Amino acid sequence: MTRPVAVALTLLLQVMAVMDALAGSKYLPPVTDALTRKACGECHMPFPPGFLPGRSWSALMGGLDDHFGEDAALPPEQAAQIEAYLVQNASDGPNGRGLRDFMRWVAPAGTPQRITENPAFLREHDFPDRVWRDPKVVTKSNCLACHPRADQGWFDD
Repeated sequence: MTRPVAVALTLLLQVMAVMDALAGSKYLPPVTDALTRKACGECHMPFPPGFLPGRSWSALMGGLDDHFGEDAALPPEQAAQIEAYLVQNASDGPNGRGLRDFMRWVAPAGTPQRITENPAFLREHDFPDRVWRDPKVVTKSNCLACHPRADQGWFDD
């Protein structure tokens, strides 16, 4: 076997191993847009856009003056840029990759507002109340408390 063929086969095997690992994992591409990471990250981990359909991100971005009880309003041009990024990368967006099991619970025209209310989330996170009261957890949306690589898109335990 020639060296170029051996190198090509080695690379192919590595790519196949990565694809196999991703197929069974709970990975969603993380937020990579700098403005989105900064603006959303001031209060919480920027959630991967693939957790929601684009219409949900549009609804959330349209109501930032009352974002789950907080005023998270942004200048209109920043809000528009963030919304465009989120919609583009949403589970149903042109660049989106959602978790199939997670998104199958969303009604075709549904506009879920909370990732933590998705039946797939509730099934995966069916813990006793003491877990949610743990000072390290505090809230169901604190993914990093249990998934230390969540900000990199990895939600495996």
